[in-house]
Amino acid sequence: MATDRSLATLLRALQVASSDEQDVSRLLGSATTLLTILSNPLNLTLLTAQLLSAPAIWSRPHGLHTMIRLLSIFNSAGIQVLKNEKSSLAPNSFSSRTNLAKDDWIIAVIKGADERSPRWRHLLALGGLLLGFEGQERKGLSESLRMKLESATVRALNLALHEIEEGCEVAATTVIMTVCHVFSLLSEHEKMCVNHDLLLPRLSWAPFFSTEGLHFGYFLSTMDADIVEGPSRKFDWSMKSSTYFQVQRIASSPLIASLGSLSRVTAYSIDHVQDLELLPTLIGDISAFTRSLCIQWRQNKLSEIDSKEESEYLSDETIRTSFPLIWRVLKSSMFCIVVILRALLGRILEDATISMDGAPYMAIQTLTILRNLYFISSRKGLSTFSQYTFVYLTAIDILSQYPIQAEAFLREIRPAEIGLISEHPLDRCHDLYFLNTAEHFPTMLTAQVSEDLLIAAATPYLGVGSDPRLIEIFEAAHSVVLGVFSVPQNSEIVVKHIHPYFDALFKVFPQKLSGRQFRMAVKTLVRITSPPSPISTDQPLLSSTLLELIRMHTEGASSVPLQRVNSQPDLEDNMTEDSALSEQCVLALTLIDSLPFLSISLLEEWLPIAAETIHIIQDNTMRHKCQQRFWNVLSTGEMDVNCAALCVSWWSTRGGKEIVLHGTKKKEDTFMSGGLGEPSKL
Repeated sequence: MATDRSLATLLRALQVASSDEQDVSRLLGSATTLLTILSNPLNLTLLTAQLLSAPAIWSRPHGLHTMIRLLSIFNSAGIQVLKNEKSSLAPNSFSSRTNLAKDDWIIAVIKGADERSPRWRHLLALGGLLLGFEGQERKGLSESLRMKLESATVRALNLALHEIEEGCEVAATTVIMTVCHVFSLLSEHEKMCVNHDLLLPRLSWAPFFSTEGLHFGYFLSTMDADIVEGPSRKFDWSMKSSTYFQVQRIASSPLIASLGSLSRVTAYSIDHVQDLELLPTLIGDISAFTRSLCIQWRQNKLSEIDSKEESEYLSDETIRTSFPLIWRVLKSSMFCIVVILRALLGRILEDATISMDGAPYMAIQTLTILRNLYFISSRKGLSTFSQYTFVYLTAIDILSQYPIQAEAFLREIRPAEIGLISEHPLDRCHDLYFLNTAEHFPTMLTAQVSEDLLIAAATPYLGVGSDPRLIEIFEAAHSVVLGVFSVPQNSEIVVKHIHPYFDALFKVFPQKLSGRQFRMAVKTLVRITSPPSPISTDQPLLSSTLLELIRMHTEGASSVPLQRVNSQPDLEDNMTEDSALSEQCVLALTLIDSLPFLSISLLEEWLPIAAETIHIIQDNTMRHKCQQRFWNVLSTGEMDVNCAALCVSWWSTRGGKEIVLHGTKKKEDTFMSGGLGEPSKL
């Protein structure tokens, strides 16, 4: 009787509309308890129906937080019923459990999802039951009952997708939130029964554009008003500011907290959608969101601070507490988008029905999205995880099959002011993305486009290696220039730009360029100017000229071990090795590294010169490194067959071994016939 009185009291309270979130929370807590102890199936059905339609809950629902509470009510009740069934409680402990059989209890609750409430609310009850009995590998349902519950859930989902009115945000976000929680529990058959043509547009809209999600990224620009300069002339974003609480609310939103599962559901939906026109629409929507996100970030004062200068310009509290919150939200969003893009590109590669015109559009949109997100992914190596790498390189591979579209894309994302170093950190970030991406396309661009677009964009950054903020873009610029030089049809560009570039190398080495990087750059230049490169026909002495310049610099180079230069974190091991070498030693190694690329005639000339250069080095350890490297070049297969035969002959019969190990011996003094030398004892 006490249970009946409690039920009657709760039902009366549910009929009174309330805007107090605490009152609603108390009612939902009472409902959870009653669901687990009611023994009359009609009362269970009545209580479920009221929870899905009562004015106290639905007159002014508090967004998805109310929906997640309702979902958790049925989830918790299911877990408790399952525990009660397995427990060995005494029969007189009726107050803590229902006397109904488990299957009867489930059927009674399901009957409460009736015509008095819309279909999308039914998902809360059905999804909660499925989570309660089958979540976390509980396996609390018989095979037949689980199939019925899954089927009912999918049927309610499809009907809800049909019935949701445009602009009803609560309904749409509730459906998506529930799907994210229960989708992994559905059988493969039921997953395929979902109407993915209706589900996919909702999956992209809810997290990125709804007010329960990221809402176009507007929070990034609104928080700018609360970022103020403190007494220490450092910017502070207080944890007590309204925008901090707003970002906290976004981070704790059920949709944002479920971005991982949402991305997996979206990926599955992409693989099974029937209307292929939805795919370009989807990627267009994501592109619009990331463009908005990037624009909002630029309007934030924090975007004006380079990641390497944060400790200099941000307060300790901001760095330690509030700043990580914003990056946690942004990183979660980026990971979600990358997973979705991976599914989109996978569908393009696997589905032959997608038109050839659609492939370059999808690839361009993918690369544009990654560019918009690069201010996130470029921080602390976030762009190196496998999903991101797959998406990035796959999009480039697809676009590389369409030279006209590739050129148009590069022109679209090129630096705003060609030939100048960008001042704003976000612009420099985009310049870095442009250079990293452009490096993959020189083979399909004309020589004129490569010179006007790639060389011009890279040139300002060739000498900025001493600035810690520009290390990555400095290295990317050198990679682009060498990539353009390596294309056979760009021989005119090489002739025009190789000498200024070679001068630039010596201006930045060794203060700004590491020994490893310098050796790689020169080795590439020698390879480009040697046979069978077309430029070696018109300029047969160009490679020899480069080596002669190296040899000349070796004579006057410093013999002091190099200081470590700024470089990317993943190159630290190479930098440690470089620090044991002097500038003179690196130049000698550069000569040795270049030998395998020379023609036979030049190789015969440069073998003894390179060997003699080793003995300019006075330090025994460094000289031994050069000798070891010389031997490796000759003996480990770096030479082609003809050059290797020449090296064997030079080493064994023409004094090569002695020159490498001991240097060229000085000629003995000459005397007149019959004369006596100084040491003579006569």
